[in-house]
Amino acid sequence: MDYSNFLSMSHEISLVVVMALVLLVDLFIGDKNKKICQIAAMGLFLAHTVLCFTYLSDASAVDEAFGGMYVNSEMAVLLKNILNVGTCLVFMFAYNWNTTENEEHSSEFYFLILSTLLGMYLMMSAGNFLMFYIGLETASIPMAALVAFNKNKKESAEAAAKYVLTAAFSSGVMLFGTSMIYASCGTLYFNDVYAMFHGSALQIMAMIFFMAGVGFKLSLVPFHLWTADTYQGAPTAVTSFLSVISKGAAAFAFMCIMCKVFSGSGEATESWKNIMWWIIIFTITVGNIFAVRQTNMKRFMAFSSISQAGYIMLGVIAGTKMGMDALTYYILIYMVTNLAAFGIISSIEDHTGKLNREDYNGFYETNPKLALVMMLAMFSLGGIPPFAGFFSKFFIFMAASNQGEYLLVFLALLNTVISLYYYLLVVKAMFINKSENPIANFQSDNMTRAGLVICTICMICIGLISSIYGYIQMQQCGF
Repeated sequence: MDYSNFLSMSHEISLVVVMALVLLVDLFIGDKNKKICQIAAMGLFLAHTVLCFTYLSDASAVDEAFGGMYVNSEMAVLLKNILNVGTCLVFMFAYNWNTTENEEHSSEFYFLILSTLLGMYLMMSAGNFLMFYIGLETASIPMAALVAFNKNKKESAEAAAKYVLTAAFSSGVMLFGTSMIYASCGTLYFNDVYAMFHGSALQIMAMIFFMAGVGFKLSLVPFHLWTADTYQGAPTAVTSFLSVISKGAAAFAFMCIMCKVFSGSGEATESWKNIMWWIIIFTITVGNIFAVRQTNMKRFMAFSSISQAGYIMLGVIAGTKMGMDALTYYILIYMVTNLAAFGIISSIEDHTGKLNREDYNGFYETNPKLALVMMLAMFSLGGIPPFAGFFSKFFIFMAASNQGEYLLVFLALLNTVISLYYYLLVVKAMFINKSENPIANFQSDNMTRAGLVICTICMICIGLISSIYGYIQMQQCGF
Protein backbone atom coordinates (compact mmCIF):
# COMPACT_ATOMS: atom_id res chain seq x y z
CA MET A 1 0.00 0.00 0.00
CA ASP A 2 1.24 3.49 -0.87
CA TYR A 3 1.10 5.42 2.40
CA SER A 4 1.34 8.70 0.50
CA ASN A 5 -2.42 8.30 -0.05
CA PHE A 6 -2.89 9.52 3.49
CA LEU A 7 -1.52 12.91 2.44
CA SER A 8 -4.77 13.48 0.54
CA MET A 9 -6.73 13.11 3.79
CA SER A 10 -5.48 16.36 5.31
CA HIS A 11 -8.73 17.18 7.14
CA GLU A 12 -9.09 13.69 8.53
CA ILE A 13 -5.46 13.36 9.68
CA SER A 14 -5.59 16.76 11.36
CA LEU A 15 -8.82 15.85 13.17
CA VAL A 16 -7.43 12.49 14.34
CA VAL A 17 -4.41 14.34 15.79
CA VAL A 18 -6.77 16.69 17.66
CA MET A 19 -8.73 13.71 19.01
CA ALA A 20 -5.54 12.02 20.23
CA LEU A 21 -4.38 15.22 21.94
CA VAL A 22 -7.77 15.66 23.63
CA LEU A 23 -7.47 12.13 25.03
CA LEU A 24 -3.92 12.79 26.28
CA VAL A 25 -4.91 16.06 27.95
CA ASP A 26 -7.82 14.34 29.67
CA LEU A 27 -5.57 11.46 30.71
CA PHE A 28 -2.92 13.60 32.38
CA ILE A 29 -4.93 16.64 33.55
CA GLY A 30 -8.55 15.51 33.63
CA ASP A 31 -8.87 14.62 37.30
CA LYS A 32 -7.07 17.78 38.39
CA ASN A 33 -8.84 20.44 36.35
CA LYS A 34 -11.62 19.68 33.90
CA LYS A 35 -11.85 23.32 32.83
CA ILE A 36 -8.34 23.09 31.37
CA CYS A 37 -9.49 20.04 29.39
CA GLN A 38 -12.40 22.02 27.96
CA ILE A 39 -10.24 24.98 27.00
CA ALA A 40 -7.63 22.63 25.48
CA ALA A 41 -10.24 20.76 23.43
CA MET A 42 -11.79 23.98 22.13
CA GLY A 43 -8.39 25.55 21.45
CA LEU A 44 -7.10 22.50 19.60
CA PHE A 45 -10.20 22.28 17.45
CA LEU A 46 -10.07 26.01 16.70
CA ALA A 47 -6.47 25.55 15.52
CA HIS A 48 -7.64 22.62 13.37
CA THR A 49 -10.41 24.78 11.89
CA VAL A 50 -8.02 27.62 11.01
CA LEU A 51 -5.48 25.19 9.57
CA CYS A 52 -8.12 23.52 7.39
CA PHE A 53 -8.87 26.80 5.61
CA THR A 54 -5.33 26.68 4.22
CA TYR A 55 -6.26 23.46 2.41
CA LEU A 56 -8.99 25.19 0.40
CA SER A 57 -6.67 26.64 -2.22
CA ASP A 58 -5.07 23.23 -2.86
CA ALA A 59 -8.37 21.33 -3.09
CA SER A 60 -8.53 21.38 -6.89
CA ALA A 61 -5.18 19.55 -7.02
CA VAL A 62 -6.44 16.67 -4.88
CA ASP A 63 -7.91 13.84 -6.89
CA GLU A 64 -8.32 10.31 -5.55
CA ALA A 65 -6.74 8.07 -2.92
CA PHE A 66 -6.85 4.37 -2.11
CA GLY A 67 -7.87 3.38 -5.61
CA GLY A 68 -10.76 5.82 -5.74
CA MET A 69 -12.39 4.93 -2.43
CA TYR A 70 -11.54 8.38 -1.11
CA VAL A 71 -12.24 11.31 -3.43
CA ASN A 72 -11.65 14.90 -2.41
CA SER A 73 -13.17 17.82 -4.26
CA GLU A 74 -13.13 21.56 -3.83
CA MET A 75 -16.77 21.60 -2.71
CA ALA A 76 -16.16 18.81 -0.19
CA VAL A 77 -13.23 20.74 1.30
CA LEU A 78 -15.35 23.90 1.47
CA LEU A 79 -18.21 22.14 3.24
CA LYS A 80 -15.83 20.46 5.69
CA ASN A 81 -14.56 23.92 6.60
CA ILE A 82 -18.11 25.20 7.01
CA LEU A 83 -18.97 22.29 9.31
CA ASN A 84 -15.79 22.96 11.29
CA VAL A 85 -16.98 26.51 11.95
CA GLY A 86 -20.40 25.19 12.94
CA THR A 87 -18.81 22.72 15.36
CA CYS A 88 -16.80 25.56 16.92
CA LEU A 89 -20.08 27.42 17.51
CA VAL A 90 -21.63 24.29 19.06
CA PHE A 91 -18.66 24.07 21.44
CA MET A 92 -19.10 27.71 22.40
CA PHE A 93 -22.79 27.30 23.15
CA ALA A 94 -22.13 24.05 25.06
CA TYR A 95 -19.38 25.56 27.23
CA ASN A 96 -21.69 26.72 30.03
CA TRP A 97 -23.54 23.38 30.09
CA ASN A 98 -20.26 21.48 30.21
CA THR A 99 -19.02 23.72 33.02
CA THR A 100 -22.10 23.63 35.25
CA GLU A 101 -23.82 20.30 34.60
CA ASN A 102 -21.44 18.09 32.67
CA GLU A 103 -17.99 19.04 33.92
CA GLU A 104 -17.07 15.51 34.95
CA HIS A 105 -17.71 14.12 31.47
CA SER A 106 -16.90 17.19 29.35
CA SER A 107 -13.87 15.54 27.71
CA GLU A 108 -16.02 12.63 26.57
CA PHE A 109 -18.47 15.10 25.03
CA TYR A 110 -15.77 16.74 22.92
CA PHE A 111 -14.23 13.42 21.89
CA LEU A 112 -17.59 12.00 20.78
CA ILE A 113 -18.40 15.14 18.80
CA LEU A 114 -15.03 14.94 17.03
CA SER A 115 -15.53 11.22 16.33
CA THR A 116 -18.88 11.98 14.72
CA LEU A 117 -17.32 14.78 12.66
CA LEU A 118 -14.64 12.38 11.42
CA GLY A 119 -17.34 10.07 10.09
CA MET A 120 -18.96 13.01 8.31
CA TYR A 121 -15.65 13.86 6.65
CA LEU A 122 -15.44 10.31 5.29
CA MET A 123 -19.04 10.44 4.06
CA MET A 124 -18.44 13.63 2.09
CA SER A 125 -15.24 12.34 0.48
CA ALA A 126 -16.46 8.82 -0.27
CA GLY A 127 -15.93 7.46 -3.77
CA ASN A 128 -17.24 4.02 -2.94
CA PHE A 129 -20.42 2.78 -1.24
CA LEU A 130 -18.36 0.87 1.33
CA MET A 131 -16.46 4.03 2.31
CA PHE A 132 -19.74 5.93 2.51
CA TYR A 133 -21.19 3.29 4.84
CA ILE A 134 -18.08 3.34 7.06
CA GLY A 135 -18.35 7.12 7.32
CA LEU A 136 -22.07 6.96 8.03
CA GLU A 137 -21.66 4.47 10.87
CA THR A 138 -18.63 6.32 12.25
CA ALA A 139 -20.88 9.38 12.48
CA SER A 140 -23.97 7.56 13.80
CA ILE A 141 -22.57 5.41 16.62
CA PRO A 142 -20.93 8.22 18.65
CA MET A 143 -24.07 10.30 18.05
CA ALA A 144 -26.15 7.65 19.84
CA ALA A 145 -23.87 8.01 22.88
CA LEU A 146 -24.24 11.79 22.71
CA VAL A 147 -28.04 11.59 22.62
CA ALA A 148 -27.91 9.42 25.77
CA PHE A 149 -25.42 11.73 27.50
CA ASN A 150 -27.84 12.70 30.28
CA LYS A 151 -27.83 9.18 31.68
CA ASN A 152 -29.96 10.07 34.71
CA LYS A 153 -32.81 11.52 32.66
CA LYS A 154 -35.51 9.21 31.35
CA GLU A 155 -36.13 11.39 28.29
CA SER A 156 -32.48 11.14 27.23
CA ALA A 157 -32.44 7.34 27.52
CA GLU A 158 -35.70 7.11 25.57
CA ALA A 159 -34.37 9.45 22.86
CA ALA A 160 -31.19 7.38 22.56
CA ALA A 161 -33.17 4.13 22.26
CA LYS A 162 -35.28 5.56 19.44
CA TYR A 163 -32.23 6.95 17.71
CA VAL A 164 -30.29 3.67 17.94
CA LEU A 165 -33.20 1.56 16.68
CA THR A 166 -33.89 3.95 13.82
CA ALA A 167 -30.21 4.19 12.89
CA ALA A 168 -29.85 0.39 12.90
CA PHE A 169 -32.96 -0.08 10.77
CA SER A 170 -31.98 2.63 8.29
CA SER A 171 -28.46 1.20 7.99
CA GLY A 172 -29.91 -2.24 7.28
CA VAL A 173 -32.21 -0.83 4.60
CA MET A 174 -29.35 1.07 2.98
CA LEU A 175 -27.05 -1.96 3.07
CA PHE A 176 -29.76 -4.05 1.42
CA GLY A 177 -29.92 -1.51 -1.38
CA THR A 178 -26.14 -1.44 -1.64
CA SER A 179 -26.04 -5.23 -1.97
CA MET A 180 -28.48 -4.96 -4.88
CA ILE A 181 -26.21 -2.39 -6.50
CA TYR A 182 -23.27 -4.79 -6.21
CA ALA A 183 -25.38 -7.66 -7.56
CA SER A 184 -26.41 -5.69 -10.64
CA CYS A 185 -23.15 -3.83 -11.33
CA GLY A 186 -20.42 -6.00 -9.78
CA THR A 187 -18.74 -2.98 -8.18
CA LEU A 188 -19.28 -0.42 -5.45
CA TYR A 189 -17.21 2.41 -6.92
CA PHE A 190 -19.35 5.42 -7.77
CA ASN A 191 -17.81 6.04 -11.20
CA ASP A 192 -18.14 2.39 -12.25
CA VAL A 193 -21.74 2.12 -11.02
CA TYR A 194 -22.59 5.32 -12.93
CA ALA A 195 -21.36 3.73 -16.17
CA MET A 196 -23.47 0.57 -15.56
CA PHE A 197 -26.60 2.15 -14.08
CA HIS A 198 -29.23 1.95 -16.82
CA GLY A 199 -32.44 1.82 -14.78
CA SER A 200 -33.20 -1.91 -14.64
CA ALA A 201 -35.82 -3.10 -12.16
CA LEU A 202 -33.17 -4.36 -9.71
CA GLN A 203 -31.19 -1.13 -9.96
CA ILE A 204 -34.26 1.05 -9.38
CA MET A 205 -35.16 -1.05 -6.35
CA ALA A 206 -31.60 -0.68 -5.05
CA MET A 207 -31.79 3.08 -5.54
CA ILE A 208 -35.10 3.25 -3.61
CA PHE A 209 -33.68 1.30 -0.67
CA PHE A 210 -30.59 3.51 -0.62
CA MET A 211 -32.71 6.68 -0.69
CA ALA A 212 -34.86 5.34 2.15
CA GLY A 213 -31.79 4.60 4.28
CA VAL A 214 -30.34 8.08 3.82
CA GLY A 215 -33.83 9.58 4.22
CA PHE A 216 -33.82 8.39 7.84
CA LYS A 217 -30.56 10.26 8.48
CA LEU A 218 -31.93 13.43 6.89
CA SER A 219 -35.34 13.21 8.64
CA LEU A 220 -37.18 13.25 5.32
CA VAL A 221 -40.87 12.33 5.40
CA PRO A 222 -41.96 9.52 5.84
CA PHE A 223 -38.69 8.61 7.62
CA HIS A 224 -38.89 11.41 10.18
CA LEU A 225 -40.83 9.95 13.12
CA TRP A 226 -37.77 9.61 15.40
CA THR A 227 -36.75 13.25 15.06
CA ALA A 228 -38.97 15.12 17.53
CA ASP A 229 -38.52 12.67 20.42
CA THR A 230 -34.77 12.48 19.89
CA TYR A 231 -34.37 16.27 19.67
CA GLN A 232 -36.45 16.75 22.82
CA GLY A 233 -34.70 14.11 24.92
CA ALA A 234 -31.09 14.81 23.91
CA PRO A 235 -29.05 17.54 25.63
CA THR A 236 -29.67 20.84 23.82
CA ALA A 237 -26.02 21.11 22.73
CA VAL A 238 -26.30 17.68 21.11
CA THR A 239 -29.63 18.58 19.52
CA SER A 240 -28.09 21.64 17.89
CA PHE A 241 -25.22 19.56 16.49
CA LEU A 242 -27.60 16.86 15.25
CA SER A 243 -29.94 19.35 13.58
CA VAL A 244 -27.28 21.30 11.72
CA ILE A 245 -23.87 19.65 11.31
CA SER A 246 -25.15 16.11 10.83
CA LYS A 247 -27.86 17.19 8.42
CA GLY A 248 -25.48 19.32 6.36
CA ALA A 249 -22.95 16.52 5.87
CA ALA A 250 -25.63 13.96 4.96
CA ALA A 251 -27.32 16.34 2.50
CA PHE A 252 -24.05 17.06 0.67
CA ALA A 253 -23.10 13.38 0.46
CA PHE A 254 -26.62 12.46 -0.67
CA MET A 255 -26.53 14.98 -3.52
CA CYS A 256 -23.11 13.79 -4.66
CA ILE A 257 -24.25 10.17 -4.81
CA MET A 258 -27.57 10.88 -6.54
CA CYS A 259 -25.85 12.94 -9.23
CA LYS A 260 -22.65 10.89 -9.58
CA VAL A 261 -24.15 7.40 -9.37
CA PHE A 262 -27.86 7.28 -10.12
CA SER A 263 -27.85 9.54 -13.18
CA GLY A 264 -26.31 7.04 -15.58
CA SER A 265 -29.30 7.26 -17.92
CA GLY A 266 -32.19 9.63 -18.53
CA GLU A 267 -34.71 7.04 -17.32
CA ALA A 268 -32.83 6.47 -14.07
CA THR A 269 -32.50 10.20 -13.43
CA GLU A 270 -36.21 10.71 -14.10
CA SER A 271 -37.07 7.90 -11.67
CA TRP A 272 -35.25 9.32 -8.65
CA LYS A 273 -36.31 12.88 -9.42
CA ASN A 274 -39.96 11.80 -9.47
CA ILE A 275 -39.50 10.15 -6.08
CA MET A 276 -37.67 13.17 -4.68
CA TRP A 277 -40.44 15.48 -5.97
CA TRP A 278 -43.02 13.89 -3.68
CA ILE A 279 -40.60 13.47 -0.77
CA ILE A 280 -39.79 17.19 -0.88
CA ILE A 281 -43.45 18.24 -0.92
CA PHE A 282 -44.42 15.94 1.95
CA THR A 283 -41.32 16.82 3.97
CA ILE A 284 -41.88 20.58 3.77
CA THR A 285 -45.65 20.33 4.31
CA VAL A 286 -45.64 17.82 7.18
CA GLY A 287 -42.76 19.62 8.91
CA ASN A 288 -44.60 22.95 8.71
CA ILE A 289 -47.99 21.63 9.81
CA PHE A 290 -46.64 19.79 12.84
CA ALA A 291 -44.37 22.69 13.82
CA VAL A 292 -47.48 24.87 14.25
CA ARG A 293 -48.79 22.46 16.91
CA GLN A 294 -45.63 22.36 19.04
CA THR A 295 -45.24 24.24 22.31
CA ASN A 296 -41.94 22.68 23.45
CA MET A 297 -39.18 24.69 21.77
CA LYS A 298 -36.95 21.69 21.05
CA ARG A 299 -39.80 19.77 19.40
CA PHE A 300 -40.66 22.99 17.57
CA MET A 301 -37.13 23.21 16.20
CA ALA A 302 -37.25 19.50 15.32
CA PHE A 303 -40.18 19.94 12.95
CA SER A 304 -38.65 23.16 11.69
CA SER A 305 -35.50 21.20 10.78
CA ILE A 306 -37.62 18.58 8.98
CA SER A 307 -39.16 21.33 6.88
CA GLN A 308 -35.74 22.89 6.24
CA ALA A 309 -34.46 19.49 5.06
CA GLY A 310 -37.15 19.57 2.39
CA TYR A 311 -35.93 22.95 1.17
CA ILE A 312 -32.34 21.68 1.11
CA MET A 313 -33.45 18.79 -1.12
CA LEU A 314 -34.48 21.33 -3.78
CA GLY A 315 -30.78 21.65 -4.52
CA VAL A 316 -30.54 17.88 -4.90
CA ILE A 317 -33.42 17.67 -7.37
CA ALA A 318 -31.83 20.46 -9.42
CA GLY A 319 -28.81 18.19 -9.85
CA THR A 320 -26.60 20.92 -11.34
CA LYS A 321 -23.56 22.95 -10.29
CA MET A 322 -25.95 25.76 -9.44
CA GLY A 323 -27.92 23.33 -7.30
CA MET A 324 -24.73 22.25 -5.49
CA ASP A 325 -23.73 25.87 -4.88
CA ALA A 326 -27.21 26.71 -3.61
CA LEU A 327 -27.26 23.64 -1.34
CA THR A 328 -23.87 24.53 0.17
CA TYR A 329 -24.93 28.14 0.70
CA TYR A 330 -28.21 27.00 2.26
CA ILE A 331 -26.34 24.75 4.69
CA LEU A 332 -24.08 27.67 5.69
CA ILE A 333 -26.99 30.03 6.37
CA TYR A 334 -29.11 27.36 8.03
CA MET A 335 -26.14 26.54 10.26
CA VAL A 336 -25.59 30.03 11.67
CA THR A 337 -29.31 30.76 11.92
CA ASN A 338 -30.31 27.53 13.60
CA LEU A 339 -27.36 27.62 15.97
CA ALA A 340 -28.33 31.16 16.99
CA ALA A 341 -31.82 29.92 17.88
CA PHE A 342 -30.44 26.92 19.76
CA GLY A 343 -27.95 29.19 21.53
CA ILE A 344 -30.85 31.22 22.96
CA ILE A 345 -32.85 28.09 23.83
CA SER A 346 -29.82 26.53 25.53
CA SER A 347 -29.03 29.70 27.47
CA ILE A 348 -32.61 29.99 28.76
CA GLU A 349 -32.68 26.30 29.66
CA ASP A 350 -29.36 26.51 31.53
CA HIS A 351 -30.51 29.48 33.64
CA THR A 352 -34.21 28.71 34.14
CA GLY A 353 -34.91 25.15 32.96
CA LYS A 354 -37.81 26.45 30.82
CA LEU A 355 -38.42 25.07 27.34
CA ASN A 356 -42.04 25.88 26.45
CA ARG A 357 -42.98 28.69 24.08
CA GLU A 358 -45.38 30.15 26.66
CA ASP A 359 -42.39 30.66 28.95
CA TYR A 360 -41.03 33.17 26.42
CA ASN A 361 -43.99 35.54 26.97
CA GLY A 362 -42.63 38.97 27.86
CA PHE A 363 -39.05 37.85 27.26
CA TYR A 364 -38.18 41.14 25.51
CA GLU A 365 -38.97 43.16 28.60
CA THR A 366 -36.45 41.32 30.76
CA ASN A 367 -33.82 40.20 28.19
CA PRO A 368 -34.07 42.54 25.18
CA LYS A 369 -30.73 41.61 23.56
CA LEU A 370 -31.40 37.88 23.56
CA ALA A 371 -34.95 38.50 22.33
CA LEU A 372 -33.64 40.55 19.40
CA VAL A 373 -31.18 37.82 18.40
CA MET A 374 -33.95 35.21 18.60
CA MET A 375 -36.17 37.43 16.47
CA LEU A 376 -33.45 37.74 13.81
CA ALA A 377 -33.02 33.94 13.83
CA MET A 378 -36.77 33.37 13.39
CA PHE A 379 -36.93 35.97 10.59
CA SER A 380 -33.98 34.36 8.82
CA LEU A 381 -35.41 30.83 9.17
CA GLY A 382 -38.72 32.09 7.82
CA GLY A 383 -37.03 33.73 4.83
CA ILE A 384 -37.81 37.37 5.58
CA PRO A 385 -35.53 39.83 3.71
CA PRO A 386 -32.95 41.27 4.05
CA PHE A 387 -31.66 38.51 6.33
CA ALA A 388 -29.49 35.70 4.96
CA GLY A 389 -32.25 33.09 5.20
CA PHE A 390 -34.23 34.87 2.49
CA PHE A 391 -31.38 34.58 0.01
CA SER A 392 -30.68 30.94 0.87
CA LYS A 393 -34.25 30.16 -0.16
CA PHE A 394 -34.02 32.48 -3.15
CA PHE A 395 -30.92 30.77 -4.56
CA ILE A 396 -32.21 27.25 -3.98
CA PHE A 397 -35.57 28.14 -5.58
CA MET A 398 -33.69 29.60 -8.55
CA ALA A 399 -31.61 26.42 -8.93
CA ALA A 400 -34.76 24.25 -9.01
CA SER A 401 -36.58 26.68 -11.33
CA ASN A 402 -33.74 26.57 -13.85
CA GLN A 403 -34.43 22.83 -14.21
CA GLY A 404 -38.11 23.43 -14.93
CA GLU A 405 -39.42 22.51 -11.45
CA TYR A 406 -41.86 25.44 -11.42
CA LEU A 407 -44.74 23.63 -9.70
CA LEU A 408 -42.44 22.26 -7.01
CA VAL A 409 -41.03 25.73 -6.32
CA PHE A 410 -44.53 27.22 -6.23
CA LEU A 411 -45.70 24.66 -3.66
CA ALA A 412 -42.55 25.27 -1.61
CA LEU A 413 -43.29 28.99 -1.69
CA LEU A 414 -46.82 28.38 -0.43
CA ASN A 415 -45.38 26.37 2.44
CA THR A 416 -43.10 29.29 3.28
CA VAL A 417 -46.22 31.23 4.30
CA ILE A 418 -47.05 28.51 6.86
CA SER A 419 -43.49 28.58 8.16
CA LEU A 420 -43.67 32.35 8.58
CA TYR A 421 -46.73 31.89 10.78
CA TYR A 422 -45.15 29.55 13.29
CA TYR A 423 -41.81 31.37 13.38
CA LEU A 424 -43.67 34.58 14.13
CA LEU A 425 -45.49 32.85 16.99
CA VAL A 426 -42.16 32.82 18.84
CA VAL A 427 -41.60 36.50 18.04
CA LYS A 428 -45.13 37.31 19.20
CA ALA A 429 -44.56 35.50 22.50
CA MET A 430 -41.39 37.49 23.20
CA PHE A 431 -42.50 40.96 22.09
CA ILE A 432 -46.31 41.11 22.33
CA ASN A 433 -47.62 38.53 24.79
CA LYS A 434 -47.60 39.62 28.43
CA SER A 435 -46.69 37.48 31.41
CA GLU A 436 -47.03 38.01 35.13
CA ASN A 437 -43.88 35.96 35.71
CA PRO A 438 -41.59 36.48 32.71
CA ILE A 439 -38.15 34.92 32.57
CA ALA A 440 -35.97 36.98 34.88
CA ASN A 441 -33.05 38.94 33.53
CA PHE A 442 -29.85 36.89 33.38
CA GLN A 443 -26.36 37.23 31.98
CA SER A 444 -25.19 34.67 29.45
CA ASP A 445 -21.63 33.41 29.74
CA ASN A 446 -18.95 34.96 27.56
CA MET A 447 -18.72 31.96 25.22
CA THR A 448 -22.44 32.03 24.48
CA ARG A 449 -22.38 35.78 23.92
CA ALA A 450 -19.45 35.48 21.52
CA GLY A 451 -21.22 32.71 19.59
CA LEU A 452 -24.42 34.74 19.33
CA VAL A 453 -22.49 37.78 18.09
CA ILE A 454 -20.86 35.69 15.36
CA CYS A 455 -24.19 34.21 14.28
CA THR A 456 -25.90 37.62 14.27
CA ILE A 457 -23.16 39.22 12.19
CA CYS A 458 -23.37 36.35 9.70
CA MET A 459 -27.18 36.56 9.42
CA ILE A 460 -27.06 40.29 8.69
CA CYS A 461 -23.83 40.76 6.73
CA ILE A 462 -24.12 37.66 4.55
CA GLY A 463 -27.70 38.72 3.80
CA LEU A 464 -26.57 42.18 2.66
CA ILE A 465 -23.77 40.74 0.53
CA SER A 466 -26.14 38.16 -0.94
CA SER A 467 -28.55 40.88 -2.02
CA ILE A 468 -25.86 42.23 -4.36
CA TYR A 469 -25.01 38.75 -5.65
CA GLY A 470 -28.70 37.93 -6.09
CA TYR A 471 -29.21 41.05 -8.19
CA ILE A 472 -26.31 40.05 -10.45
CA GLN A 473 -27.71 36.53 -10.81
CA MET A 474 -31.15 37.87 -11.77
CA GLN A 475 -29.58 40.10 -14.41
CA GLN A 476 -27.69 37.15 -15.85
CA CYS A 477 -30.89 35.08 -15.94
CA GLY A 478 -32.75 37.84 -17.77
CA PHE A 479 -35.05 38.98 -14.96
